[in-house]
Amino acid sequence: MSRLEVAAAAQSLPALADDLHTGRPAWSRLLRDPTAVAGLVVVVLLAVAALLAPWLAPHDPDSVDVVNKLTGPHRAHPLGTDELGRDVLSRVLFAGRVSLATTFVVAAAISLIGLVVGALAGFRGGLTDATVSRLVDVMMSLPSFLLALAVTAALGPGLGHVLLAATVTWWATYARVVRAAVLVERERPYVEAARALGTSERRILVRHVLPNVVGPLMVLTTLELGGVLLGLTAFSFLGLGVQQPTPEWGAMLSDGRSYLSTAPHLLLAPGGCIFLVVLGCNLFGDGLRDALDPRGRIRR
Repeated sequence: MSRLEVAAAAQSLPALADDLHTGRPAWSRLLRDPTAVAGLVVVVLLAVAALLAPWLAPHDPDSVDVVNKLTGPHRAHPLGTDELGRDVLSRVLFAGRVSLATTFVVAAAISLIGLVVGALAGFRGGLTDATVSRLVDVMMSLPSFLLALAVTAALGPGLGHVLLAATVTWWATYARVVRAAVLVERERPYVEAARALGTSERRILVRHVLPNVVGPLMVLTTLELGGVLLGLTAFSFLGLGVQQPTPEWGAMLSDGRSYLSTAPHLLLAPGGCIFLVVLGCNLFGDGLRDALDPRGRIRR
């Protein structure tokens, strides 16, 4: 699913706010969705395995053993060894810590930026809204990955530069979704009642409007986690992100592509982890959208 398709789907969800006060039924419906639960379980298990990598890894991920390089899976090395004789299972586990941590950090950062910018634009309107909307239009008209790639090229290779480039270039979709939801919420009767009682605009925005627009943002963030992971691993695959010898799934794919015919396990192990995380995030995101969307329940 492309970024524009995700944005279009998420923008159709402002009615989620009507249902946020019934959080328990929504979570109950979510837990009764087997595909959503399966997706959540897959992501959680991989995250826990990465978190416990120092205890689960059978070998030092940086230990070199050139005598046993490029061996297939066997008892001592369940996923085989790489071109330097390093244990692939150990490197996959430690690589998951980097890949998943950076994914969650970037996703949280761009969601926060999108929430702040979109909320201010939608709630204040006028020149602020017009300026932010045109900026969002410009950023969404450019390929997001190429834009982040250009920023990284200007800053230089490195994980920190990649995270910065992704954060400053990937927030536009989130801002557009939040703005659309805020435009709906600011016309609600409860906002008019709060203004009639003399409540300040800032308090109305923070205490009343924002809690009612987190639904679309939650759905979009969950659906986009897989895309963020793919983008960040692509940077490492190109050699712009994590540098050797730090293990990372994208970097492991890059190192193993030269041995596709002789040692396919070098690609299958990190590639399988990326596939499972993206699949799990998409399944859980779809289930979360269905659980929170009141219009979907009416149709059913």
